[in-house]
Amino acid sequence: MLSREESVLLTRVGPGTPMGAMMRQYWIPAAKASELAVGGPPVRLVLLGEKLIAWRDSAGRVGVMDHRCPHRCASLWFGRNEEGGLRCVYHGWKFDVNGNCLDQANLPPHQQFRDKVHARAYPARERNGIVWVYMGPRAEPPPLPGIEANLLPERATQITFTMRECNWLQAIEGEIDTSHFGFLHAGHVDPNAITPDNPIYFTVSNRQPDYHCADTDWGTMYAAYRPAEDPAHLHYRWAQFMFPFWTGIPQGDFQQHINARAWVPMDDTHTMFIMLSRFPFECPEILPNTTDWYGRYRLAGNAANDYLIDRDKQARMESYTGIDFVFQQDQAITESMGPIVDHSLETLAPSDRMIAQTRRRILRAVKSFQDTGAPPPGVDDPALYRGARSGQLRAPRGQDWLAVYRETLAGATRAENLVPAE
Repeated sequence: MLSREESVLLTRVGPGTPMGAMMRQYWIPAAKASELAVGGPPVRLVLLGEKLIAWRDSAGRVGVMDHRCPHRCASLWFGRNEEGGLRCVYHGWKFDVNGNCLDQANLPPHQQFRDKVHARAYPARERNGIVWVYMGPRAEPPPLPGIEANLLPERATQITFTMRECNWLQAIEGEIDTSHFGFLHAGHVDPNAITPDNPIYFTVSNRQPDYHCADTDWGTMYAAYRPAEDPAHLHYRWAQFMFPFWTGIPQGDFQQHINARAWVPMDDTHTMFIMLSRFPFECPEILPNTTDWYGRYRLAGNAANDYLIDRDKQARMESYTGIDFVFQQDQAITESMGPIVDHSLETLAPSDRMIAQTRRRILRAVKSFQDTGAPPPGVDDPALYRGARSGQLRAPRGQDWLAVYRETLAGATRAENLVPAE
């Protein structure tokens, strides 16, 4: 169980917090590139407790900056996207994507001091249809992360965004808790009604797996394992935690399964889920985006309508929860814990080994960063993430699980070998 001090350290991400400072060392996926039209209106973003705007200027360059104009703190979200910059509608001051002041329209030329005014702006880059933001202190940002799903050819990349109304830690821990799958998502499935070639067969035929867990260079890794249909083999489900907020899920063939899911802390009580995958993801209905701070990529099934739960379907065992879609089921449960779960009320079990190990790993990293200021894992070594792969496979009993992992990864399909779809 986490102490109160450890819980606060892990869950608070705003400016001036240790976790927020560590996360600011990394590039953060923040928006779909398609959300920003050339010369179009700004979009409100919340990242690590900061209210920002993102916009694309008349030349197609992306800017991400504090929403407050440095003149009188009026919101630049109301700004006019003009040639080469964004103009505040309050007094006409204009800024480029780097935050440089281009014009102080309410002042005569001899009173202007544009070179002394700067809007707080963050470096932004685009890759695979995503806008990435660097909120750290370096004048020269580190490389973009080498997570394999982020290296897929753009036309081979599926992108999904949704928002979750809870703290980032409890959201991400739902990803690395494998034993819930056989209940929350597939508790209604009769294993006698499906065959071993079904991706969920082993999850429902044995809902009490054993586990291996290990620290890795990029974070932590687990393998849930069960007897395969052949007693001489084991069935493995591998999954990953990758610094600072990435996961890889095991629901797919290990050889082909290139995926990564970011759990980006918007603030202490809101998380933006972003998935990059080689294969499509079945997502619940998304409400139309609005312009408010938390108005992007919200599920139609939410706390206000009990996630569209169907109690009759639940009673008939057509669905274990009565809630449609795996992702919506996860959302209902993690949000039901409250905006920030009270860790003092938990009772962890052996099935929570990956959660406990990951918490310890993150705590060590953030405390080390506090004490030494040394870059946390993966910031300056993007290739480090290439060792991370998730998915399912079967292997002979008696083989070392890490050796099985390394050997299978060596023969797996890699992102750079894929040909983009026409």
